[in-house]
Amino acid sequence: MNYKLPFIPERDDKPRKKGLTMVMDKGLSVQEAKNLCESSGHLIDYLKLGFGTSLVSNNLKEKIKIYKDNNIQVYFGGTLFEAFVIRNMYDDFLKYLSNYNVDMIEVSDGSMHMEHDVKCEYIRKLSKDFTVISEVGSKEAGIIIAPNKWIKMMNNELEAGSVNVIAEARESGNVGIYRPNGNAHVVLINKILDNVPKESILWESPNKSQQVWFVKLLGANVNLGNIAPNEVISLETIRLGLRGDTFLHFLPEEMKEEE
Repeated sequence: MNYKLPFIPERDDKPRKKGLTMVMDKGLSVQEAKNLCESSGHLIDYLKLGFGTSLVSNNLKEKIKIYKDNNIQVYFGGTLFEAFVIRNMYDDFLKYLSNYNVDMIEVSDGSMHMEHDVKCEYIRKLSKDFTVISEVGSKEAGIIIAPNKWIKMMNNELEAGSVNVIAEARESGNVGIYRPNGNAHVVLINKILDNVPKESILWESPNKSQQVWFVKLLGANVNLGNIAPNEVISLETIRLGLRGDTFLHFLPEEMKEEE
């Protein structure tokens, strides 16, 4: 903070376990990665090299090093994990991680069918040597997963060794925990919150309205993901009540204007 205003929510410094911001890199250049870290690196906890982009990105080792030098945990999108697994190339995936010095893994099953006990076994094995996060929910529009199933899968994956479970929304923000119009699936989210530790959930929220909704619901230190690189600073102002959408949210009642 360049100036400490009163009535600003407290935010932990990195490394932190709550109030996480996960940014999706869908193909930034090395220079863009440097610029991102210069402007916003102090606010980014996780950096996801989205879906399978790492296979076709130039200067990948250099870019990963830039992020890690800025105390940002880097991982490949869960779709890449699935792309190796569906081809029976799990061991090759581990070699790929080693080659790029990546020690964090996203385990997902959003694009392929995988029995849940098999997914949990992957988490259990990988968590012995890597930081594992896992994703729950389908990337396919129209696929409805009952709330009780969401809850069971999330808790099982945390028990298996995931440090965070990601609530799926895709980069478009219109599946999983959101309805096709982008609005939050309120009943589903509330049932999850009643039964899964909220500090362990990372809510994919690519759109501003979704970020605002979760900050108003759960406060400044909600874990949010799939944030665009150019929206990191904007998200932090939403978290702190320094943008119109949440301007009054953290102020004492006597400071709020009467409607």
